[in-house]
Amino acid sequence: MADRVHRITMFKLPDQANQQRLIQAYKTVDQTNQKDGKPYILSLAAGPTEEDPRSQGYTVACKTEFASMDDMKYYDNSCQAHQALKATAKDLGVEGILTVYFKPQVIGGAFP
Repeated sequence: MADRVHRITMFKLPDQANQQRLIQAYKTVDQTNQKDGKPYILSLAAGPTEEDPRSQGYTVACKTEFASMDDMKYYDNSCQAHQALKATAKDLGVEGILTVYFKPQVIGGAFP
């Protein structure tokens, strides 16, 4: 699990109806992502953020997990499901996007 790439993307999207459209687009990504004829995203979780000053205006967050950096690069550049999501997001009035990714150096918790 330590070799997996974890990616977090956050969106500043004030309109709640458009937040739900974006979340629906992520649901479609989850159902349609394909690489070499099979799903390749190991996990995907997306939803509206909780109202909190620390969120700095980001209203939707998504965490994806990939088996390798190559799979994440495929997601960015070639995945048709992700390309469709980006096209949808472009029309929703997104005011900001922040994406970070990492390979964990610590894995813990009650259910690692």
